Amino acid sequence: MNRIDRTFRALRERREKALIPFLTAGDPDLGITRELIRAVEDNGADILEIGVPFSDPTSDGPVIQRSAEIALGAGSSLPRVLEMVSDVRVSSNLPIVLYGYYNPIFRYGGERFARDAAAAGIDAVLVVDLPPEEVEELLPWLRAKGIHFIFLLAPTSDESRVRMVLRKASGFIYYVAVTGVTGGAAVQPSSVRPVIDALRLQTDLPIGVGFGISSPGEAAAVAEFADAAVVGSAIMRIIDQHRGTARVVPEVGAFVRSLKDGILAVRGA
Repeated sequence: MNRIDRTFRALRERREKALIPFLTAGDPDLGITRELIRAVEDNGADILEIGVPFSDPTSDGPVIQRSAEIALGAGSSLPRVLEMVSDVRVSSNLPIVLYGYYNPIFRYGGERFARDAAAAGIDAVLVVDLPPEEVEELLPWLRAKGIHFIFLLAPTSDESRVRMVLRKASGFIYYVAVTGVTGGAAVQPSSVRPVIDALRLQTDLPIGVGFGISSPGEAAAVAEFADAAVVGSAIMRIIDQHRGTARVVPEVGAFVRSLKDGILAVRGA
C-alpha cells in the first residue's frame, strides 16, 4: 500500500486529520532541506509536499517564487531533488508528494521520471500546470510504479472538470481554497466547507485543503471538515525570515508543531 493511503487510513482510525507542510527543495540549500524534513516530521507532519524549483512558477506567489530562485541558485534540480529524497528514505518513512511544474519532468522523460521517482521513494506527484485533459501522457507511467497523481480542484472548477478529476484521482484530492497564486488571501472556512461536503458525496478519497492557511487557528478550522490542511507559504516565510541563521530549522519545527497542535484540538470533528 502506498504510504499516503496507509497514513490516511491510520489517521482515520485515530479520528485525526493530516497536516501537510510544504518545503522548497534547496532553499536555502539541499543540506538544510534535509534538516528541515527531519524537523517537520519530528513535529507532527503527516505527509510532506516537496517543491521542485522551477524558473517560471506561475501558480506561486512572491514568497515561493523567491524560494524557488534561491533554490535554483543553490544548484537544486529535479535529479538532485530525487537524490535527496532517496537519502532521506534511509531514515524516514514520511509520505512525500513531489510538487512542481511539467517542463522539468517532460525534459527528464515521463517513463524515466516515474521509474526514478519510485526508486527514490516518492509517493505522489502534483504537477500544477498539467491539467486532467493532458495528464495521460504521464499518468500511466506513474500508476505502473504505484505513484499517485494528485489533482487540484478550485472554486472555478465546473462540474465536468470535477467529474473528470474524480474519475482519475487517487491518493487524495487537493482543493485550492483561494483563487490566485499561493500565499495570497486567507482561507474562508465557512465558504469552503459546503464545497468539501458536496465533494464527499462524490468520492471516498480524502480531501485536503490548501492555499490561504497560515496559522494554527486556520489549520484547525479547516480540519473540522477536511481530511488534511496543506500549509506552504506561511512556512516559507519563516525560512525567508531566518535564512542563513541557526534559527531556521528550529523555527520551522516549532511552527509546524503549533499547526499540528491546532489540528489535534479538533480530533474527531
